Amino acid sequence: MTDEKKTGLIRGEDGVVTCFWHGNLPDYRRYHDEEWGHPVTSDVRLFEKICLEGFQSGLSWLTILRKRETFRAAFAGFDFEKVAAFGDADIERLLADKGIVRHRGKIVSTINNAARAIEMKAEFGTLARYFWSFEPKPEERPATFDWEALRANTTTPASVRLSKDLKKRGWSFVGPTTVYAFMQAMGMVNDHIEGCNCRDRIERLRAEFVRPA
Repeated sequence: MTDEKKTGLIRGEDGVVTCFWHGNLPDYRRYHDEEWGHPVTSDVRLFEKICLEGFQSGLSWLTILRKRETFRAAFAGFDFEKVAAFGDADIERLLADKGIVRHRGKIVSTINNAARAIEMKAEFGTLARYFWSFEPKPEERPATFDWEALRANTTTPASVRLSKDLKKRGWSFVGPTTVYAFMQAMGMVNDHIEGCNCRDRIERLRAEFVRPA
């Protein structure tokens, strides 16, 4: 195992130490620095994130990241009210689109989840209000977060709770591991590891963030 994988940290050409998993690839590094872990309240972006995490299952996130703009074009910008109206012709169109992951089950799941998102918005006012209600309590989070903790935690009690509730509501491709990756990406938890240049900044953003009422 390399030193980076032992510590979970890597030094970039700019001298900045960050989580190692982006491998200093420019697009992946931007995602790590500018997006991953930032608190999100936009319903469209939340819907996009949870759907793309579902598409990522069994693949690398970099694969999805590099296809994200094509996914957005294919799925109407992840406007869930538009996606919910997709029919058989759209499914066939999407299965023929080489720019996305052409998995029938995941495509059908995204259309189903769009309809479930409409129901959720009607019940809670916003998707953000629903999702943020599952934010782990402070006592559920470790006092420090190192690489070993990140490797060990592919699910958490909070992601299990959220996964179960989503499934009860009819959502699909929302297992606890997928849901935890979603929670990491949308800022519900800060899993930048100790020593990463971004960790303290994300903690400040989370401290200043106004949770949906």
